[in-house]
Amino acid sequence: MTEAKPYSISKHLVLEAWRLVRANRGAAGVDGESLAIFEKDLKGNLYKIWNRMSSGSYFPPPVRLVEIPKGDGKVRPLGIPTVADRVAQTVAKMVLEPLLEPMFHPDSYGYRPNKSALDAVGQARKRCLEMDWVIDLDIRDFFGSLDHELMMKALRHRTGVQWVHLYAERWLKAPLQREDGSLEPRVSGTPQGGVISPLLANLYMHYAFDEWMRRNFPQVPFERYADDVVIHCVSQQQAGFVLEAVRRRLKDCKLDIRRRRGSSTARTTGAGAASARMSSTSWATPSGREQAECGAEGRSWAFCRRSVTRRPSRSERQFGTGGEGRGEPR
Repeated sequence: MTEAKPYSISKHLVLEAWRLVRANRGAAGVDGESLAIFEKDLKGNLYKIWNRMSSGSYFPPPVRLVEIPKGDGKVRPLGIPTVADRVAQTVAKMVLEPLLEPMFHPDSYGYRPNKSALDAVGQARKRCLEMDWVIDLDIRDFFGSLDHELMMKALRHRTGVQWVHLYAERWLKAPLQREDGSLEPRVSGTPQGGVISPLLANLYMHYAFDEWMRRNFPQVPFERYADDVVIHCVSQQQAGFVLEAVRRRLKDCKLDIRRRRGSSTARTTGAGAASARMSSTSWATPSGREQAECGAEGRSWAFCRRSVTRRPSRSERQFGTGGEGRGEPR
C-alpha cells in the first residue's frame, strides 16, 4: 500500500510546470544543468520534484548570482535558479496566482496576466489630461529589500495552502552563490529572476502600497508597475502631502524611495506658473497632453512614464486642463 503524502500536489501540475519552464527557456543554475540535460531524464527529474514537494522534503539549492552591468556604471543582480527549482517554483506559482489575482488592484500592471507596461502608460495618459500634477517614484533595491517577515505575514493572510507557505519561505531564504562559488546568505529580498519572485513582490506591494492608497487616498489614482509608481494629484500642495505620506508608509514597510537629482515640481496652467523644489527623493511634474508615441513593443514602463510626464509645450499649457478650484487633501 502506497504511503499517503502530506501535501496534495498532482503529477500533472508538475508536468505542466515543466512545459512552461521549457517554453521560457533560460540559463542553467548553480548545478550547470541546462534544459536539454534536464530533459534527458525528464521522467525521473519530474518525479523527484513531485515526490519531494509532496512529502515536504524539497529544499531549493542556492541561486546563481549574475551581475548585469547598467548604464550608470552600477550592476543589476539577477538570481538564476536551477532548472529543477524553476519547475518547483512554477508549480507553486500556478497554485498561488489564481488565489491572489482577483484581489490585486486594477492599477497594478507589472508581471500580471493580460496586463502590460503599455496598459499602464495608456491609463497614465488619460489621467494626465484630467489632473495637473504627478508624483513619479520608484523604490531603491526593491527586489533585494522585501522584508521576509512581512512577506510571510501577507502570504499566510491570503492563503491557507500550507505547502506554499513552506516552500515560499525556503525560497526567500535560499542563499545566493557568486561566480567564485562563495555563498551569500539572504536576510531580505527575493531574487530578481526567480519564477515566483514577481508574484510575491506584487503581493508585498499590494499591502505596502496599493491597498494602503485605496484606504487612505481613495480619490488619488495611480499606476504601479512593480516598483515604479506614478501618482496623479490635482495640485502641488496635494502632491507634496501625498508624497510625504507615501514615503512614511514605505519606510514602515522597510522600503526606501530612490533618491534622484534635479527633483522638481511645476504648475502647468494659470498665470504666473512657477517651479519649486519638492523633494530630493522623488519628483512631481506637470502632466499636460502627451504627443510622443510609446506604443512600440519592447519599450519599458520606465521609458514610457517619462514621456507621459514630461513638461508640456507652451501650446499644451495654454490649452491644457486647468487645476484651479479643485479640492486639497483633507
